[in-house]
Amino acid sequence: MKFIFRLLLLFVCTFSFKSYAQETLPIYQDYLSDNVYLVHPSAAGIGNSSKLRLTARQQWAGIPNAPSLQTLSFHTRFGEYSNAGYGLVLFNDKNGFHSQKGIQGTYAYHLPMGNGKYFNQLSFGLSFTFVQNQSDQRTFTGDRAVAAIVQSTSYYNADFGVAYHYGGLSSYFTVKNLLLTAKNNLNVQENLDLRNYIFSAGYYFGEDLFAQFEPSIMLQFREGTGERIADINLKAYKNISESQLWAALSYRRSFDANAIQNAEFITPVIGLNYKNWMFSYTYTSQINEVVLTNTGFHQVSVGLNLWTREPRAAACPNINSAFGRF
Repeated sequence: MKFIFRLLLLFVCTFSFKSYAQETLPIYQDYLSDNVYLVHPSAAGIGNSSKLRLTARQQWAGIPNAPSLQTLSFHTRFGEYSNAGYGLVLFNDKNGFHSQKGIQGTYAYHLPMGNGKYFNQLSFGLSFTFVQNQSDQRTFTGDRAVAAIVQSTSYYNADFGVAYHYGGLSSYFTVKNLLLTAKNNLNVQENLDLRNYIFSAGYYFGEDLFAQFEPSIMLQFREGTGERIADINLKAYKNISESQLWAALSYRRSFDANAIQNAEFITPVIGLNYKNWMFSYTYTSQINEVVLTNTGFHQVSVGLNLWTREPRAAACPNINSAFGRF
């Protein structure tokens, strides 16, 4: 029974690895925890503070070798009065017997479009990534055709994005996997068609109300497979003294030619901003009729805003940090 379970898990993880692992960072709902930079390179240094974020995600709790992801990201401006920004991401993504570790560097440029009452800015960002993949076959037993070794491959990647902000409006468009190449075991460069087009938009309002609200959407289109993914989100904020409580609810639906891949997810997120600190917890539940487990996906995020500057004009929360200076 244990051997059959391992084979089943290997099949699931191998299928997931072939479809998504070489997309560099998996795209979850991290961006709802004030971590837009993980998805869009044009967000590097975009706000009025430097942002350090740490996330840890665990899927399918209770199942051995279940997928997990850890990221450490930082992005800022080159100087207080500079229009250029940069960012750095370190990540460790494990999926069954497969894993990938990588480093991503980003350069962004932000072009102010006016000095009026509302924040108005056009931004561009370009990221380059190096990833090391591993497939650990040392624990496989029962099949002589499988060598008990650790196989490694590496690949490079590039993403390009554009963003536009005006007051409470935020919008992003990113093309991921522009220059994606993999080095196979024969030391031959192999091109991969995994381009992913991502569009995000949101609107922040309610500064004169008892709470503030930010509805948003995110749309993805994977060129190689034709898969489409849609997120519909609603986020609410409430300021209390030196703290800000917030909560978000996200619905994700995948539209694929293969009905098995038409997955649906519900993700509630709760968070607290205290002075320059951010804490959040995310729980994702798959709501399809057929699921691998009912335990859901758990994620914890911790953030720190550094060198906060005074807001230049009214804008959405990912532009203006909520509180104080560091």
